[in-house]
Amino acid sequence: MELKLVNGRPEDTTGRLEKEIRVYDLLDELGIEYSRIDHMDTPAMNMEICKLLDETLNATICKNLFLCNRQKTNFYLLMIPADKVFHTKEISSQINSARLSFGEPEYMEKYLDILPGAVSVMGLMNDKENNVRLLVDEDVLKGEYLGCHPCVNTSSLRLKTKDVFEKFVPAVHHDMTIVRLGFSEENPNS
Repeated sequence: MELKLVNGRPEDTTGRLEKEIRVYDLLDELGIEYSRIDHMDTPAMNMEICKLLDETLNATICKNLFLCNRQKTNFYLLMIPADKVFHTKEISSQINSARLSFGEPEYMEKYLDILPGAVSVMGLMNDKENNVRLLVDEDVLKGEYLGCHPCVNTSSLRLKTKDVFEKFVPAVHHDMTIVRLGFSEENPNS
């Protein structure tokens, strides 16, 4: 798989979904610079492919988890570094929520206009009524660049972390809650 990092939006948008184009439109409107990798033949459906993308993006790649409480009344987008392990109990206690589980795809599509495999902070632009609460592991904020999908998993973006959390998130009228997960896959004692 040959990956090429290019600056900005695609020149030709033929065959691209409207939700992807809306991401580029908003980033351009906000004056947020970004680079892009298109990988139409290899959708990023697992962390192995994401690691290949990471090598080209040279950015913090996150696991983006769509979660909900047991009653399916509260929904969350959790961003954690790819090497960290998600433990429900750790997050539940930090946000004062009952047991969390993975949200069902229909809620993900309803609130974020995203399908499984393409979950990304960019989906918050589609959550006009703030049904989804953004949770960000503190280590995500430490990197200079962040990698994410533009609401589809056939392209990946590289943005300045600062721009995502100081420009994009406020522009889509969301707040973030910083959380801390304790263990990584590489260093279980961290």
